[in-house]
Amino acid sequence: MKGKKEQGREPAQAGISFAGKAVLVTGAAGGIGRAVALAFGRAGACVVVADIAVDGGHSTAAMIVENGGKALFVAANVTREQEVAALVDKAVHHYGRLDCAVNCAALFEESARLAEFDEAAYDRIMDVNVKGVWLSMKYQLRQMGKQGGGAIVNLSSSFGQVGAPGQGVYAASKHALAGLTKSAALEHAKEGIRVNALCPGAVRTPMLARALQREPAMEKKLRAAHPMGRFAEASEIADAVLWLCSEQASFVTGHELSVDGGFTAI
Repeated sequence: MKGKKEQGREPAQAGISFAGKAVLVTGAAGGIGRAVALAFGRAGACVVVADIAVDGGHSTAAMIVENGGKALFVAANVTREQEVAALVDKAVHHYGRLDCAVNCAALFEESARLAEFDEAAYDRIMDVNVKGVWLSMKYQLRQMGKQGGGAIVNLSSSFGQVGAPGQGVYAASKHALAGLTKSAALEHAKEGIRVNALCPGAVRTPMLARALQREPAMEKKLRAAHPMGRFAEASEIADAVLWLCSEQASFVTGHELSVDGGFTAI
């Protein structure tokens, strides 16, 4: 049975305002990235929506504007350095600065044991999930360093904190984010730049829906693995992201925040 929250939930960003702040969200055409972008828009931020999916990206930006917010869509492939550099430049040119960045762009392939995993699939996952975040931070950190501060959140996963049979390469890519996040946090702490990672459990998104369609038996196992007995709503992840980017988390950096319904507490 679905819990009350899973049937529908209003976002809760009471007390957190990003009025006048410029925020960049990659992977914002759908799923968690879209939820994060919409949440920042509701909190008053000027949002740069970035994604390789043009139609979805435009839709996210339009939704923010329709709700009374400010948004700009920029098509960008995070695995291409020139496009990432241009993305940050456009964000700064349009809004004058970059206060927060949330790196949500990620790829999830079909399940396979490591001994049977396809090399091309390995390259795709590492290219987006690791190189894409590194390139994004490379230019976000440079801009924030010029300004004298900022906040970055990298979207990781509970699979970045534990072993994941059948998803070993995806898990490895998310484990790599821990190293990137903590290293960046240490390198830039004295510049007033905070860098953290958020590790969600299973979240009800189109990506999860596609995975469950391919492997229906996975749903029962995933639910059983979460002590709260349900999947998260994307808005719950967005709330945690906004907190990490806000002044309420002003002394938090180099941290991996688990938002997983108890998945990694077992």
